[in-house]
Amino acid sequence: MSQHEYLKLLEKEIQRINKIIDHKIIHGEAYFREARDHKILQRKIRQHTRKNFFNNFFPSLLQFR
Repeated sequence: MSQHEYLKLLEKEIQRINKIIDHKIIHGEAYFREARDHKILQRKIRQHTRKNFFNNFFPSLLQFR
C-alpha cells in the first residue's frame, strides 16, 4: 500500500468516525472512544505529512545524518 493510499484510508476512517460522533452528539450520548480514535488518526496523518514536508523542502538537512 502506497503512502497516498494509506493517507486516503485514514481520511476515510476519520470521516466515518465524524459521522458517528455527530450522531452521538445529536442523541446526547457519550463519544469518548470515538474522540480518542479520531485524535489518534489525526496524529498518524500529521506524522506522515510532516515527513513529506521535510523530505521535499529540506533534503539537504537529511544528508548529514
